Amino acid sequence: MSVFHHRRRRGLAIVGAFAAATLVLGACGNSSDGGGDSNVSKSNTDNDKDGKKVVIGFSAPAADHGWMGAITKAAVAQAKQYGDVQLKVAEGTNDVNLQISQVETFINDKVDAIVLLPFDGAAMTSVARKAMDAGIVVINVDREFDSPFAARTTVLGDNYGMGVSAGTYVCDHAKGDKNKIVAEIAGIDSLPLTQDRSKGFADALKKCGLKVNNRVAAEFTVESGEKAASNLLQAAPKIDYLWNHDDDQGVGVLAAIKNANRDEFTMIGGAGSANVMRDIKADNTVLKATVIYPSTQAADGIKLARLLVQGKSMSDLSEVEVPRQIKLAAPVVTKDNVDTYIKSAFES
Repeated sequence: MSVFHHRRRRGLAIVGAFAAATLVLGACGNSSDGGGDSNVSKSNTDNDKDGKKVVIGFSAPAADHGWMGAITKAAVAQAKQYGDVQLKVAEGTNDVNLQISQVETFINDKVDAIVLLPFDGAAMTSVARKAMDAGIVVINVDREFDSPFAARTTVLGDNYGMGVSAGTYVCDHAKGDKNKIVAEIAGIDSLPLTQDRSKGFADALKKCGLKVNNRVAAEFTVESGEKAASNLLQAAPKIDYLWNHDDDQGVGVLAAIKNANRDEFTMIGGAGSANVMRDIKADNTVLKATVIYPSTQAADGIKLARLLVQGKSMSDLSEVEVPRQIKLAAPVVTKDNVDTYIKSAFES
C-alpha cells in the first residue's frame, strides 16, 4: 500500500550558496557529460511519449569507484533519452554536509523530483524528508533513508541476494562434495552491505553442507584487494572456490593470485564489471563467474521520477501506482550468458 501523499509546496527553503557545481542537461544534444555510451533505453511503450516537462535534480557520492562512476553516467544517459526531462546534476561528493546543501538547493529551485544516492542514508534522511514535504518526488537509490516518509520510491540492489547467488553457484559446482574448501574476500566489514553479502553467502553454503573456511576483508580498492588476497593465499594452501565481493577490488585480487602462481580454484566476482566479464568470456583465468549489483539503479530512478511526476504507472504492472520499493536482481554471469549482461557492465 502506498504511503505517499502528494504534498503542496511549502515555499522555498532558505539555503546557503550552492556549494557545488551543477550540470544542467536538457534531454537532447548535450554530450559534454560523457554519459552517452551507457546502455540505457526507453520502455517502448506509451510511457515514452513526451509529456509534461520534468525537472529532476540528481546527486550521488564522488565517482571514486568504477561502480559509482557508472551510476552517474547511466543516470545522465537515461535522462537524455527523454525530450521532456531536464536533469540537474550536482557534483559527486562524499561530504554529507555538501550533499545536504545540494538537495536544499534543488528544493529552492523547485525541481519536480530528486533522485538521490546518499553518501550516508541516515544522514540524508532529514533533508530528503524536507524535499518530500515541499511536494518534490524523491527517489532514494541504493542506500536507504531511515524513514519511509523521506522517499516516494526506493531502488535497491540486493546485497543479501548477491551472497545467495554466489553461494548457490558454489553449491551447484561442488555437486555434493562437502569437503570443498571455500574462501571469501569481503568488502569493508563494518558496512551493512558487506554483512548482508556475507550472510547470504554463508546461508547458501549451509544448504549444501559447506562453509567459509578462510575469510578476509578488503576495502573496495585495488590496493586493499591485492593485500587481502595475498594474506588469504598465504594462509590457505589449497582453495576450491573463492568469492570476491567486489570487482574493483578484484583487480588487486587477481594480481595477487597471479603473483602467487595459484590456479587450483574457481573464483567468483561481485558487482559485474566489464573487465571481469571479458575475462569470464575469454575463459583463461580462475575467474569463471561474477554476481551483478546493478549500476543502473539511478537510471531506473530517473525513469521512475519521470513517471511519477507525469502521473503515469509502470506499463507492465497491473498496479496503477509506481511501487514503493524496487529491489533489483543479483544474477550470476558465466561464460554461457555473459553476452546478455556485458552491455550494461561498468569498467573497473
